[in-house]
Amino acid sequence: MNVELRHLRTLAAIGDEGTITGAAAVLHISQPAVSRTLDQLEQRLGTRLVERTTRSLSLTPAGRRLWEHAHRILTQLDDALAEAAAGPEPRPLRIGFAWAALGAHTVALLRDWRRDHPDAPVQVHRLPDPVAALRRGDIDAAFVRALPEGDEAGGLSALALYSEPRVAAVCEDDPLAARGTVALADLVGRTVAHCATAATTSTALWPEDHRPEATLEVANVDEWLTAIATGEAVGVTAEATRHSHPFPGVRFLPLTGIGPVTVHFLAPAVPVHPATAAFRRHARRALSPAAAVAADSSASAAPA
Repeated sequence: MNVELRHLRTLAAIGDEGTITGAAAVLHISQPAVSRTLDQLEQRLGTRLVERTTRSLSLTPAGRRLWEHAHRILTQLDDALAEAAAGPEPRPLRIGFAWAALGAHTVALLRDWRRDHPDAPVQVHRLPDPVAALRRGDIDAAFVRALPEGDEAGGLSALALYSEPRVAAVCEDDPLAARGTVALADLVGRTVAHCATAATTSTALWPEDHRPEATLEVANVDEWLTAIATGEAVGVTAEATRHSHPFPGVRFLPLTGIGPVTVHFLAPAVPVHPATAAFRRHARRALSPAAAVAADSSASAAPA
């Protein structure tokens, strides 16, 4: 098909920026050059990759799939070139997460890895959408609490690590804060803060005929905590949030009437980084059933 790297870089920039103008600025070329390169790519593939109108631009399903592949291919190329230039110094294994990593287990897991694998550095990144970042090749693996479905799961392999209890988060002045536990039904009639990056929580947790009064959409964990601390909303989250994000004015309480969340290690089925398989084994050994028991115990303890 005679597809060149410049075609892939152009599509990657268009998908990232959402406009021809933005892609041109990132690539340091003219807008007509971006349009010509995109036209060439579509002609050589025989399919439309971008839907363009006078007011908007969006990737087609085929364009989105190729955009993800393009990012992964370009990242692998950049890694190979950087490795060749740097010599024997390895590139860090990049691990992503969306909300609270592994909570109380995070530091021990990373310290033990550093001790046992001093020549295989790891970088941890909090991202709005770690699954999308993984598919683009921006990271090498991720800790997730909601697995991708359908086309999103293609080419990815998941390992269940442990189960983690859910907790409720309420303002310290809320009457519920004085309780030892909170039931899911206690939050009906309340406004529940919901964040797209915390995909384990939605009104679907409640029975269809007995759901919270409203939801408050927030962009990240900081907005979520602020909304709860001010009494604007209550929250439901995994126990790791209590450990990773203590916040003035927010009380975390064990939540009854709902099952736990499963934490997974997610990586490409064919790993890109050579240390991925070893880190996967390390996480599986470290986060044994004993780790799950520890998580249950910490959730049942007096709230911080």
